[in-house]
Amino acid sequence: MTKTYGRGDATVVALDRVSIEVTAGQFTAIMGPSGSGKSTLMHCLAGLDSVTSGQVRIGDVEITGLGDKALTRLRRDSVGFVFQAFNLVPTLSARENILLPMTIAGRKPDQEWFDHVVRTVGLEDRLGHRPSELSGGQQQRVACARALVSRPQIIFADEPTGNLDSTSSAEVLAFLRRSVDDFGQTIVMVTHDPVAASHTDRVLILSDGRVVDEVWQPTRESVLDAMMALSARTGTQG
Repeated sequence: MTKTYGRGDATVVALDRVSIEVTAGQFTAIMGPSGSGKSTLMHCLAGLDSVTSGQVRIGDVEITGLGDKALTRLRRDSVGFVFQAFNLVPTLSARENILLPMTIAGRKPDQEWFDHVVRTVGLEDRLGHRPSELSGGQQQRVACARALVSRPQIIFADEPTGNLDSTSSAEVLAFLRRSVDDFGQTIVMVTHDPVAASHTDRVLILSDGRVVDEVWQPTRESVLDAMMALSARTGTQG
C-alpha cells in the first residue's frame, strides 16, 4: 500500500509500499517518530482515507474498491473507533453516547451484550451522566464501550490515552486488553507511549512511511530499545 500527497516536485510519500497483516483477535500497536506515517496508516486501514495504490481488506472485503455509500456502511457496521479527544456528544448521556452509532444505523442493541460491555468498563452507575459530569478516564471508557457495543470486526484507536493521566490510562488500556482476551476483539492502536504499547501483542514501528521493525509480546523496555535503535539509525526523535 502506498499513499502520496501532492504532485510533481511537491509529492510527499506518506506510506511507502507498506505490507502488513493484522490477525483477528490480536492487539496491535503502531509506533514511530512524528511524521513516520502512523496516523496515515491507520486512516487508510480504517477507510477514513484513500490509498494511492495497493489494497486494504477488512475480513473478506476489499475496502479500496468500495463506493462512498458502501464504505460508510462498512465503517458503521464493521469498524469501531476510539479517538484521543473522546468525540462524545456533550448533550447526550453516557448511555446515549454508547448507543449513538446503533441509533443512527436504526439498529437495536443486544441488551445482554450492552450490559456486559457496560459492566466491563465499570460504568453501570454513570449511564445517566453527561460527558461534563465524567472524568477523562470515564469519558474514554464511554468511547471504548461505544466502539465495542456494535461488535465490530476491528477497532482502531488513535492515541486513546493521549489526554489521560496515568491512572486513567491504565484503566483504559486494561479494558482494551480485556476486550481482546475476553471478547476476541481485534484492535489496532496508534500510540507514542511505550507503556501503552506494552499492553499489546505486537508493535509495528514505522519510519519514513515504511515498517522498519516489529516487537512481539512487547514490554516497555523492549519497545524503548526498538525506538532507541531506530533513533540511532536515523537520527530521529520519537
